[in-house]
Amino acid sequence: GFEVVGIDIAQRFVDLAIEGTPPGARASFQRLDARRLVFDSEFDAAFSLCQGAFGLVGPGDDVEVLAGMARAMRPGGRFAVSAFSSYFQVRYPQDAGTFDAETGVHHERTVIKDEVGTEADADLWTTCYTSRELRLLCDHAGLHVDAVWSVGPGRYQRERPTIETPELLVVGRKA
Repeated sequence: GFEVVGIDIAQRFVDLAIEGTPPGARASFQRLDARRLVFDSEFDAAFSLCQGAFGLVGPGDDVEVLAGMARAMRPGGRFAVSAFSSYFQVRYPQDAGTFDAETGVHHERTVIKDEVGTEADADLWTTCYTSRELRLLCDHAGLHVDAVWSVGPGRYQRERPTIETPELLVVGRKA
């Protein structure tokens, strides 16, 4: 069997994950900042999907997320990271928000709700990437890219990168 270790920067999400863990499952959850992972060659795999951390922390900090993932994996460990596609963002601009072509960051104002429905205004800053940028970031972090695929939310398939899908999925391994 295997053990799953999940992290989130929000304690409430960690609590929800713990509460939702089936009895007997080999899973643990910790409140950590993905930019400052504390693991050292402990895992066979690491992933950040649906902009779990990667893409939401800012263009300069995303490489820290990848470097932490690389440190956390044993040699040969596998990784997967999804990111919003700059190609798609430019091809299909969103009505809400603005895309800054200089930084590759999409900004929008939105309303979020807590569990009881209380609303709060929030800023969303999402870094968007090209396939080439993702390959370069992974290389810088010590990760070997096997493939970059075009994907959509909940639709992970092996499709060459296009400008028609909202996300890119990078898969590879630690050198």
